[in-house]
Amino acid sequence: MSELICIAFKGRDTAQQVLTDLHGMQKEYLVELADSCIVTRDPDGKLQLHQAVNLVTTGAVSGGTWGALWGTLVGILFLNPLAGLLIGAAAGAGAGALSGSLVDYGINDDFIKQMGEQICPDTSALFVLLRKVTFDRVLPDFSKYEGTVLKTSLSNEQEQQLRSALHQHAAAATAS
Repeated sequence: MSELICIAFKGRDTAQQVLTDLHGMQKEYLVELADSCIVTRDPDGKLQLHQAVNLVTTGAVSGGTWGALWGTLVGILFLNPLAGLLIGAAAGAGAGALSGSLVDYGINDDFIKQMGEQICPDTSALFVLLRKVTFDRVLPDFSKYEGTVLKTSLSNEQEQQLRSALHQHAAAATAS
């Protein structure tokens, strides 16, 4: 079962730092990321989503490749493979981009935008969908960041442990 964790951080780069740490933990087999998204709000208040996988681009590249292949084959039949290649690549890229924009993989984009509205200007939020997590080994690394839990699908006990770890940094900063 996957776990969803949404955390808001001070600073526009903090969520990216946490995600980088999670990628390092994934290499150590402590977590398995299914999906992630970083939301930032610039000083003007504009919300920006940074998806882990850009499906529009991926769809366009994949569609363009397949379109070029099939266009060339059809073009050979009509003795004009170059025109078939170009037309097939353009049609395939367009169809792939369209299908990529219609597919929603992992965390729902509408949910991300709705939760992202809660963050203040010049801050960031991290949305991660974890397939697997070794919670007791990952949690101590979160204590170096100050953050606010927006939403999780963790158990009440695990969510409280996460909140405590995120507030340890704030407590240590005010003590010094």
